[in-house]
Amino acid sequence: MINSKNAYLKKLTDKIKMKSVKVGKDLDGSTPPSVFIGSWSYPKVYAGPMMAQEHGDTAIMDAPEKWINENKTQEEIIDYRLNLVRGKQLIAINDLENPFVEKLQEISLASKSIDSEAHFGKTPRGQMLSEDSTPHGPSAVIEKFEIDNVRWDKQLEKSYYDTDLTATDAVMNLYQKDIPFSSMQKAFSVGSFGIKKNRKLVPTRWSITACDSTIANNLLKEVRHFSLLDTFRVYEFSSLKNYYGIILLPTQWQYEWMEAFIRVLGKEEMIFSDYERNHDKKEYSSVGGCYYTCKMSVLDYLLKNQLQAGVIVLREAYEGYVPLGVFNVRENVKFAMEQPFKEFETLKDSLNYLSTKLKIKMNKYVNTSDLLKDLLQYKQTTLDSFFKKPAKYQN
Repeated sequence: MINSKNAYLKKLTDKIKMKSVKVGKDLDGSTPPSVFIGSWSYPKVYAGPMMAQEHGDTAIMDAPEKWINENKTQEEIIDYRLNLVRGKQLIAINDLENPFVEKLQEISLASKSIDSEAHFGKTPRGQMLSEDSTPHGPSAVIEKFEIDNVRWDKQLEKSYYDTDLTATDAVMNLYQKDIPFSSMQKAFSVGSFGIKKNRKLVPTRWSITACDSTIANNLLKEVRHFSLLDTFRVYEFSSLKNYYGIILLPTQWQYEWMEAFIRVLGKEEMIFSDYERNHDKKEYSSVGGCYYTCKMSVLDYLLKNQLQAGVIVLREAYEGYVPLGVFNVRENVKFAMEQPFKEFETLKDSLNYLSTKLKIKMNKYVNTSDLLKDLLQYKQTTLDSFFKKPAKYQN
């Protein structure tokens, strides 16, 4: 029986079959720029570049901030990713003076694609598919790796050379200068930020959550001082076989994330959720990195609009959905918050509206929830009548 999101996604990713690009032991091409740090065998990690078999501008292959904005399809994104070949070497996380790691740091600070040459010990094979990190194509241990001269991004370069600046301050400075999240996360993962003695390699999956939560926690400190929203708002967005419905509540900060997977594996309807009240969350979320990246995106909106609100997020993934990494959530929520919102006087009206958009009945979400259930002062005997669709919202 599947009783956790991790177990469900493992079953899903094991079922999905995709073909990676075929390459030989020698590869001559460009890195977007892109790097990947694994977590297996930590505190030693497999670290290395990801390269395409073509020269020129390959940046789109590792630029998640552009994919939804440019209406890239799920199939196009998967094609980009499976054409990236991962080279790797096993390296101690604090071995930053290793010449190979220094090249990875140069890649992470680059402002554009870099011509590269690699020789692998064996022919790269396989692929990687995960809900936290974007997929990539075949991989192998890299024995020789060369890159052309690199032009660094000026803001990333400034953070790299400031060895008295904490990693948290570096991330927040870059966020305030609108550096793409993926750029700061890659630099963070290869130890390009922080006080000199504290720098180290950080697995890609961990670095994504670290950057998301660092930004979110700092934004929340400011958002808590803003005036409360005075009504209920609903924001929506759909892409990449997902639908997002986001309710802003006229309350102090509180947050619940609920996500449903509907007939993705077969006939299942699985819902997973996690929440926090108006205090800092201590334990790691049971739903993984999606929780933090959604939180960051909503708080980014609240900060820019100088509002404080509670947040309920309902996400549905539909048949044909493929896990592409938490960028999917970050960018979809960002776009949802940029859409015109609908305003309601009550939470009940907000939920009744969303019930016309969602494929799973609202009572199932309420049964799964903690925060939403409390907000509704939920009573089983009145639930069916409570969520009866008003005529004005019928499709």
